[in-house]
Amino acid sequence: MNIRTPDQFPHRVVREDVWIPMPSGERLYARMWRPVTDEPVPVLLEYLPYRLSDWTAPRDAQRHPWYAGHGYASVRVDVRGHGNSEGMPGDEYDEQELADGEAVIAWLAAQPWSNGKVGMFGISWGGFNSLQLAARAPEALKAIVTVCSTDDRYDNDVHYMGGSVLAVDMHAWASTMLAFVSRPPDPAQVGDAWRDMWLRRMEKVEPFIHTWLDHQTRDAYWRHGSACEDYPSIKAAVLAVGGWHDPYRDTVLRLVENLPEAGDAPVRGLIGPWSHQYPDRGLPPGPAIGFLQETLRWWDHWLKDQDTGVMDEPLLRSWISESHPPATVYDRLPGRWVGDTAWPSPAVTMTSYELPGSGPFLVRSPQHTGVDAGRFFPFGNDADLPPDQREEDGRSVCFDSAVLDGRVEVLGRPRVRLRVTSRVPRGQIIARVCDVAPDGSSTLVTRGVLNLTARHGRDKVVPWEPGATEDVTFELNGIGHAFPAGHRIRLALSSAYWPWIWPQADSAAGWELDPAASALELPVRDPAADEGAPAIRFAEPEQAEPLGVRYPEAGDARPERLLVRDVAAGEWRLEVDPRYGGTRVYPDGLEFTENALETYTVKEDDPLSARAVSRWEVGLRRPETGWSTRVETRSELGADRDDFIAHNEVVCWEGETEIFRRSWERRIPRTAG
Repeated sequence: MNIRTPDQFPHRVVREDVWIPMPSGERLYARMWRPVTDEPVPVLLEYLPYRLSDWTAPRDAQRHPWYAGHGYASVRVDVRGHGNSEGMPGDEYDEQELADGEAVIAWLAAQPWSNGKVGMFGISWGGFNSLQLAARAPEALKAIVTVCSTDDRYDNDVHYMGGSVLAVDMHAWASTMLAFVSRPPDPAQVGDAWRDMWLRRMEKVEPFIHTWLDHQTRDAYWRHGSACEDYPSIKAAVLAVGGWHDPYRDTVLRLVENLPEAGDAPVRGLIGPWSHQYPDRGLPPGPAIGFLQETLRWWDHWLKDQDTGVMDEPLLRSWISESHPPATVYDRLPGRWVGDTAWPSPAVTMTSYELPGSGPFLVRSPQHTGVDAGRFFPFGNDADLPPDQREEDGRSVCFDSAVLDGRVEVLGRPRVRLRVTSRVPRGQIIARVCDVAPDGSSTLVTRGVLNLTARHGRDKVVPWEPGATEDVTFELNGIGHAFPAGHRIRLALSSAYWPWIWPQADSAAGWELDPAASALELPVRDPAADEGAPAIRFAEPEQAEPLGVRYPEAGDARPERLLVRDVAAGEWRLEVDPRYGGTRVYPDGLEFTENALETYTVKEDDPLSARAVSRWEVGLRRPETGWSTRVETRSELGADRDDFIAHNEVVCWEGETEIFRRSWERRIPRTAG
């Protein structure tokens, strides 16, 4: 990692905190880094609810001053009702958030130090709303860089997968956001008004899980903010970035397929081996790249009219991983970069692998199948990725290819075609593709899910006629991977995948498969397509100076992922410490403590036994002023045959005095989940 000191930038940088007025009268809190120059400059915007004064401050310090040092006003804004911004918090990506975003863009473009051109960037939430605002086409927004984001809020977000409830992250992320939105404003920025602001917000807080479970099919709620509903509405140039270990990587493939390659608002795609992180941060798996330099080429082209050669790059640059033994973390994966000038690529051919065996086979998995799935959102922690899949394969029905006599390189989204008979009206199919080495070790390559009631479309619920046989087809998540000679390709099928997928009430019955009428289809890429093509290279990672945050040692830290089996009860319990950042001390004296634990339990023979519990404790204090606050939340989700049953509670403390407490109890009909 190359760290640039302030005197190594082309421009000297100044930082200031400002309030941006909204048409409704509230003000949003912003931090701005600007180059010292007499010339108007373009503006870069990152717009998030995650609190610029503490939670994202270390990450912000790596990039915003860097951009400012290269001639941009780089601005970080907190969403309404979060951090120190005024107003009330709302649902994610709601109309108010996006309308405020348009107002922020217009305000930035109108400032005397601005040349009127705005770019927008962000990862995850900030990548989402960058793409959503590009689809609203504000005049000043000329280009975006959207990282680890989605164009499909229903089927490629934290809520649903293949029409099934994403138990592991719908509940966990709703619980996380309940804790996050409940944190107080900081009196160091807002003064004595902080307590009143905090309590007014808490009266308006509603757990996200209620809304998300109220919409179990792809309805108007999910179509709002989903750019895939209207790709031509996007009028800004789009650099779409993802990682093969990020759940949103398919968005990059859809954007390069559906947005124009050239013109006033073209697209370029970049997918590396990364997790849910900016590609310059050096968190596993690597290799990291000089991402800030790469995005500077994008900004200079679109916001400064400079020919940087960025538009001469292939439409899609992808990392293809070489085969690797299974592990829960990799510092650096083996592989190489490839470029495709069109997508779908003429170098990729969908190749069908027929399933061996005469069948029919009963696929009836124990309910704890999936405990070795790994984290839905890998962040670069030690226990994020799936371990050896042999135990999961043993709980599934597996079909192996013959031993490969040559290399098979895949790039894109695999697909399965299955002939299925179900004796019950509801259930799930989970398909995993694994790379099986000669020693028998099984490395997860990719996976996909289908809720059987969503087989005719994610916008409807069509129960299966018991005893009927149908052909179903669905895609798996995209991947770039090379299976070497001597290995086998395994398709593993299961009827359960806990805790990723919430089990249907009748899922213990499983379903039958006719392998003779079924197949795995892989997007096989011809390596000869790279012959004569220029090598794809990136600079070494580079950042601005770190913020200087201290991370006190936690002492006896609990395991990141702990799996416990009660043999007599037939119950499995997975305990997860999400480790978003832990306790830290900021240079201005702010002490931030973070303690979270997610617990997922299920009995191996009872789908109605599934439970998810999340506990959070967040503390914010300034010892020099005596300011001390704490937020505690507990969220639980279970289900019977007819309803989801949600319980949420939040308690807020000032010092040792409880100043707010509220709990919610909801039963939500299981219409599709």
